[in-house]
Amino acid sequence: MHSEVFDLPADQLARLLIGCQLRRTLDDGSILSGLITETEAYIGPEDRASHGFGGRRTQRNESMWAQPGTAYVYFTYGMHHCFNVSCYKENHPAAVLIRGGKPTLGNGIMRANRSTKLRKNPLREKDLCNGPAKICQAMLIDRTLDGIDLLQSAQLTILKGIKVPDQEIQCTPRIGVGYAQEWKDKPLRWIWKPQNSASNPPADAKRSSEGCDLPE
Repeated sequence: MHSEVFDLPADQLARLLIGCQLRRTLDDGSILSGLITETEAYIGPEDRASHGFGGRRTQRNESMWAQPGTAYVYFTYGMHHCFNVSCYKENHPAAVLIRGGKPTLGNGIMRANRSTKLRKNPLREKDLCNGPAKICQAMLIDRTLDGIDLLQSAQLTILKGIKVPDQEIQCTPRIGVGYAQEWKDKPLRWIWKPQNSASNPPADAKRSSEGCDLPE
């Protein structure tokens, strides 16, 4: 990926990241990798669903305001991490949430990271990373990676992957933002349909060509 890619508005970057490769290198040299299959865009201070709504700037969301291509990792509900990519321009709180992925390398390690003693049945392959908290748990992405440069860091980076055609992508409203008034229904979530790895598969969704601003 080139630095200028992350200079895009969040809605354009969210579409572009579908099919890209997310790579995590652990301290012991193990490499975990997967194709990004689901994203959500958080546009900026006008977006009522965004952590930066109204220009809110705190220690927690400081990485949203950083240069494009910075990792924004936050902890939520006292138990989950979520990984975002800052974008558009510095000092503008825009980011893309990575909601899901399809593992391609290091699947056994990811399975071990996702396993618990309470789980009765073995995880299906498609369930390893089908959710923002799951992909962070599988790839050991936590607050220690918040603020890193995704173009420079060996620990976590985004690389070119597969070019996904528009007909394989759905664009829907975001998940869990019912409080965001008029922003709750805006089509700012992208799903790579054939991978069947969406965190919450939509019953009825718009094609990406209907209302989603795609990059040239």
